[in-house]
Amino acid sequence: MALFKKRTAGKPGEWFYCLEHKKVEEGPECPAKNRFGPYPSREEAAHALETARERNLEWETDPRWHDAAGKDENPD
Repeated sequence: MALFKKRTAGKPGEWFYCLEHKKVEEGPECPAKNRFGPYPSREEAAHALETARERNLEWETDPRWHDAAGKDENPD
């Protein structure tokens, strides 16, 4: 008996964006490594890459992640 069952169908209303096929899917059609989601609507899944870009920019410019603590001030 398997410890984990492979989930082949998503719940109704779950939307994903497939990075491999570059399309919105209802339910997880592709492996988790190739998709973003779940999203509550088709529209939100369609904007997954834009949302990821915005979040990445927020994290890259967050001063809490770029403090000088622990960094060697003299890299020579």
